[in-house]
Amino acid sequence: MPHAYFAKFDATYPAHVPHMSKQREMLWHFLAGVTIALAVRYLWWRWTASLNPDALTFSIIVALAETLCFIGTLIFFHDIWREGDTPRQPAPRHPADVGLDAEDANAPITVDVFITTYDENRAVVAPSIQDAKALLLPPNVTMTIHILDDGNRPAFRKLAQDLQVNYITRTTNEGFKAGNLKNALLQTCGDFVVICDADTRVLPSFLQNTLGYFRDPRVAWVQTPHWFYDIPQGESWRHWLQRKIGRGAVWLAHPLAWLTGTSRIGRDPFLSDPVLFFDVIQRRRNRHGASFCCGAGSIHRREAVLGAALQRKTDQVSDLAHRLRTRNLMPLNTGITLEPYKFHVSEDIFTSILLHGDAHHRWTSVYHPQVEARMLSPWSVHAWATQRLKYAGGTFDIMLRANPLANRHMPWRTRLHYLATFWSYISSLWIAVLLLAPAVSLVTAQAPVQAYSMNFFSRFLPMILLNELAMAVACKGYDLRPGRLMGVATLHIQARAFWSVLRGERPRFPPTPKTPLMSGGLRMVLPSIALLMALALAGIFGLIQYMRDVPGYALPFLIVNLFWLAWNMTAIGRVVLSVAWNPQAELSHPLPKPEVSAHGSQAVSA
Repeated sequence: MPHAYFAKFDATYPAHVPHMSKQREMLWHFLAGVTIALAVRYLWWRWTASLNPDALTFSIIVALAETLCFIGTLIFFHDIWREGDTPRQPAPRHPADVGLDAEDANAPITVDVFITTYDENRAVVAPSIQDAKALLLPPNVTMTIHILDDGNRPAFRKLAQDLQVNYITRTTNEGFKAGNLKNALLQTCGDFVVICDADTRVLPSFLQNTLGYFRDPRVAWVQTPHWFYDIPQGESWRHWLQRKIGRGAVWLAHPLAWLTGTSRIGRDPFLSDPVLFFDVIQRRRNRHGASFCCGAGSIHRREAVLGAALQRKTDQVSDLAHRLRTRNLMPLNTGITLEPYKFHVSEDIFTSILLHGDAHHRWTSVYHPQVEARMLSPWSVHAWATQRLKYAGGTFDIMLRANPLANRHMPWRTRLHYLATFWSYISSLWIAVLLLAPAVSLVTAQAPVQAYSMNFFSRFLPMILLNELAMAVACKGYDLRPGRLMGVATLHIQARAFWSVLRGERPRFPPTPKTPLMSGGLRMVLPSIALLMALALAGIFGLIQYMRDVPGYALPFLIVNLFWLAWNMTAIGRVVLSVAWNPQAELSHPLPKPEVSAHGSQAVSA
């Protein structure tokens, strides 16, 4: 049973997440300003004085890619400019406290906990049910737990009976997870709905710490961080080298840490730790009430979700009636359905867009910065690639077919936060240019700049170094390497998703596997292996040309291009190496002893 693997993580709990100090914020803003100034200086020189006339097309393409990256930097700086946590309030005691009308002013506030499942193992779902039952209820709050089994499995009906929770299923899978949630919404009546995936294990304090935000009647949902409690902690490179080779090899620890993007071998093999996204990006979008819904670990106001869906349906009916009156019947689509959660592969962000852009209520959201639920990380390359492809396909589909940037009812600051998300995905187009540029240069002996001279280095290096320093301060010391490595390593997945959406294909709804799957891993990384081989051949070719004193292969040219080539190959190779990770082998390795944080929660030491 897969539970044997993640059971050893049961005693692992997250540490407290601190806020950003005023001093750090001031330093971040100063460094960001200097970085922007240096980038403008570099790009001005790049376009006016550095284009290579002997390879003008290539030079312009690379300069354009650099410019688009700079625009992305500006958008990202806005995205994470300042933290703005919503003040905590005590949990409500009466319906009126959260803007609800009730015949009995002392009636309890009701909460439905939805645990969605389709094909997950019972050993994954059972702990989620048990943890939900252990939720601490604020005074005058009642709770009902529902298992939403889209697999319609008798064994799960029996599991619900054994654990004394409600069981809801249906005969079709229309709308997949969104349809599953809709089916449950129409059969329940709680004032608030907690959304859990099959592996979401809520902490006892979840309701106590989130319900108070709904005292603001405009709040439609509260999102809490995703925290993967089963991420392997691995073994330090120093210890591993000493154990495998001997003390004489420990000097390799730092180079290996730099090359692999992680300080420990076997730690987080798929670079899936989401702390940077949640504690930096999501947390700072909260200053504009624009944190996105990420599905699991969120709690929703039923009135907002159902009310917005009913309003959309009313608008559709009104539009249809107008077309009938004006005899505008082509094309006529009467298939109007109620979709509280949009039937889409990215139903969470789509629902966020619909509620943030609601013209009638102007709903807002709250991001609660402290972890209130534990979840399982991807367990294989197959699970990792499935998840990434689904994210990319869903985002591209929304961007091209339901882009919120044109929604005049959505506040412009909120639209900029959505733009940051879209830009991060579409940037794969110009990141691919920068990825391949060193290989093109080494094969053709053509540089995207006139020369790698002091003029180049005096402008390029200060900009890069200040940007690194600014990001280190802005991101509160979190390791940025995994995210950058992943950005390069997933380019082929994002390209596949983008091409599929351009061809008119709708993204599919495969659930992320929650059990160890060793099959299919090599197939998933074949594009990365092919690209690695091509880049390696380009590097070897360039090195041979330099050794033969071929014109155009000067030493600065070779060093710069080989450096970037090595960096790109390291990023791609990080995913290829992850194929060898075997979760079953982890069973034989004990976890590091948990340390108790200053705030009293347990966290596995790094």
